[in-house]
Amino acid sequence: MPALALLSAVFVVAFEQLVQWKYGLAGIVGLLLLTVGLKAKSPAVSSAGAVVLALLMTRPTL
Repeated sequence: MPALALLSAVFVVAFEQLVQWKYGLAGIVGLLLLTVGLKAKSPAVSSAGAVVLALLMTRPTL
């Protein structure tokens, strides 16, 4: 069981670093809002995080 927890923690940290590298601070804020909203069972907060991430992913590249 500890190996599963360690693997899960490594995956989360790697995913956060990938989001920060690709989308910057706004990506981390969106991911944080989405995570906090899901943990707190708050549809408004999780929706705000999802919208931020969706806007970052669909913006046109220059």
